[in-house]
Amino acid sequence: MTTHNLGYPRIGQKRELKFAIEAYWKGEKSVLELAEIAAEIRRWNWQTQLDAGIDLLPVNDFAYYDQMLNMSTLLGVIPSRFRQESYELDVAFRMARGRAPSDDRECGCGGHHVSKAGSACDMKKWFDTNYHYIVPELEADTVFKLTDTRLFDELHEAKDLVGDASVLKPVLIGPLTYLYLAKEVTGSDKLDRLPALLEVYSQVLNLIAEAGVKWVQIDEPILVLELDRKWQEAFTQVYGETDERLDVSGLKVLLATYFDTLGDNLDRVVSLDVDGLHIDAVRGASQVEAVIEKFSENRVLSLGLVEGRNVWKNDFESSLSKAGDAYVKFKKNLWLAPSCSLLHSPVDLDLETNLDAELKHYLSFAKQKLDEVRILSLALQGKGVDKELAVNKEAIESRKHSDRIHDRKVQERYAAIGQIGLNREAPYAERSLLQREKFKLPLFPTTTIGSFPQTPEIRQTRRCFKSGNLSEAQYVDRMQAEIRDAVERQHRIGLDVLVHGEPERNDMVEYFGEQLNGYAFTEFGWVQSYGSRCVKPPIIFGDVSRENSMTVSWSKYAQSLTEKTMKGMLTGAVTMLQWSFVRDDQPREVTCNQIALALRDEVMDLEEAGIEMIQIDEAALREGLPLKKSQWQGYLDWAVNSFRLTTSGVKNTTQIHTHMCYSEFNDIIKAVAGMDADVITIETSKSHMGLLQAFVDFEYPNEIGPGVYDIHSPNVPLVDQMVQLMEKAAENIPLERLWINPDCGLKTRGWTETEAALCNMVKAAETLREQYLLKSA
Repeated sequence: MTTHNLGYPRIGQKRELKFAIEAYWKGEKSVLELAEIAAEIRRWNWQTQLDAGIDLLPVNDFAYYDQMLNMSTLLGVIPSRFRQESYELDVAFRMARGRAPSDDRECGCGGHHVSKAGSACDMKKWFDTNYHYIVPELEADTVFKLTDTRLFDELHEAKDLVGDASVLKPVLIGPLTYLYLAKEVTGSDKLDRLPALLEVYSQVLNLIAEAGVKWVQIDEPILVLELDRKWQEAFTQVYGETDERLDVSGLKVLLATYFDTLGDNLDRVVSLDVDGLHIDAVRGASQVEAVIEKFSENRVLSLGLVEGRNVWKNDFESSLSKAGDAYVKFKKNLWLAPSCSLLHSPVDLDLETNLDAELKHYLSFAKQKLDEVRILSLALQGKGVDKELAVNKEAIESRKHSDRIHDRKVQERYAAIGQIGLNREAPYAERSLLQREKFKLPLFPTTTIGSFPQTPEIRQTRRCFKSGNLSEAQYVDRMQAEIRDAVERQHRIGLDVLVHGEPERNDMVEYFGEQLNGYAFTEFGWVQSYGSRCVKPPIIFGDVSRENSMTVSWSKYAQSLTEKTMKGMLTGAVTMLQWSFVRDDQPREVTCNQIALALRDEVMDLEEAGIEMIQIDEAALREGLPLKKSQWQGYLDWAVNSFRLTTSGVKNTTQIHTHMCYSEFNDIIKAVAGMDADVITIETSKSHMGLLQAFVDFEYPNEIGPGVYDIHSPNVPLVDQMVQLMEKAAENIPLERLWINPDCGLKTRGWTETEAALCNMVKAAETLREQYLLKSA
């Protein structure tokens, strides 16, 4: 029985790649120094997998930025604004971050202005993960051709390390997934490009075969989506017995899918002319029996038994039960692996020396997951791992019954959740009249999304307090000074509704998770989000509850400094769920509603403390959508209800805001309206109000703050630009329902540009008021 791995974290044990790349961008490291650090990470990754007993090692799972970007540069899919005579690494970085080759200024990440011609390629979420990929751009003059040699260089590098190319398994994003996820700039049918694309893929496979490799892994994760007929038929064309099929040049192909079941694509997939098939046997557990029955035992079936996207220890007994029939049928043709690339998992649990011992006993990170694959393989073959199986069973049983995991009071409260009404006391039409009378805001009221610049001094204060070098009284005094500064600045700028600036918050999820029961945090549990951006998701390990208020003292203090309205700021339950590693022993809906109940308590305490405008951010609402559209409604029903559970207890005069960034709303607009927030703020500046159209077409009934400038750009927006955007919004949205705000929080910006931008935003609001008051007169 063969064990293999689909991919390994590329960031290094302690984010060495992140720091090396950022040093290179700053000019502090040469490209050769960066390359050496990258090579050292690859060597460590391969050796770690060898030491764990993995038989087939992935190659080309490494990327400086993103694996889809790797495929684009390999295939020559480089937008015209970034092309140059010969390919170099900076071309890929420019595609990801912006700046044309002819532009001698620094890229946007260095804090300088970026010309539109050098704007970065789009970035989107990789299926339903929290990883982002760089979207390929297919232009009229795009010609597929081999451009980047890194795949082949790394293949020979790995061969030199292990001494035998037959134990290497290069990993490629499949041609159909690549096309499906690409952006066709011309508007033509992307599948028209397939024959030309297959020619280059065949060249790649020929070069791989020349290195002595036996197997290649071709990832086609779009097979877990609900594909239309032409895309389904394209799989038969590429992997079936046709003249136009992919030429694999003697290589054996392992077709890999993951993240869900094959659904309606199952019968087609099992009939494809491939040498092996990998399926996700964790998130696609319901399909395993059917695949075992329908797939030929003369080919390789790879079962992804170990969850690659979460941190929980594998239940060996359950996994062995799942794989038993497959072993009987496939014997040596049965392969075992993680469910997907371990890119989505933290690197090494052994680094967590400060983690609670009981909780650590329930966890498994990437390095430990390799051991789980090996043990499962040996157990299926009856090769003496009884001790390992016994230790695993004890951990699984302990977790099932632990008082740390299961809180009787939380469960009793959840059992009575049906007694809590999800509707506000009065509908929006009635609430809005009461709120206008209460707040007495002008037309086009101005506000921000919540956070203000996190200066080095703020971060240093938090670090000193966390390490014990500051007393609580000293910490509170310094944070209050930062809040006073933020309030004073907002008064000078002239904003209508203020925020306290969130100096005490490290992260919009972590801050709350640290104060909730059922959450845990690691020291080195980093995973890549995009490029050099890494995140350290909290772990929701048990029933969630709140013992004490989390934000009230800060908001109450901020309100005491001003007669203007001060917004309270919370992160919503769905976002708290989506951006965490979530317990897998109960439905996600249950965990989400436990969080919502805790947040409901916080909302009520804020209101009681005199904070009567409360914003609850749900940035991740759309991210939670299932991969199959037929399952969307079930998710949206409970996600929206969790928001309403959080907010439904407040008075009619308390105004509830929510914020969603960078979402496409057309297909979820009914659910967004169902949240019944009094005010929603969204991103519309980058789309030039294009994203607002969904709200217009739907006739969204509540108030909207369409973001008028992009906070991720260092450019200070011009007054006229913001006026024009709001004029466009006012063509379709009643004036009394429009707010003016940036498109996201200002945490990552500096005060100089922040104040300049907000001053211009206030001037834009004043211009609009004069303009529309004159019209009405």
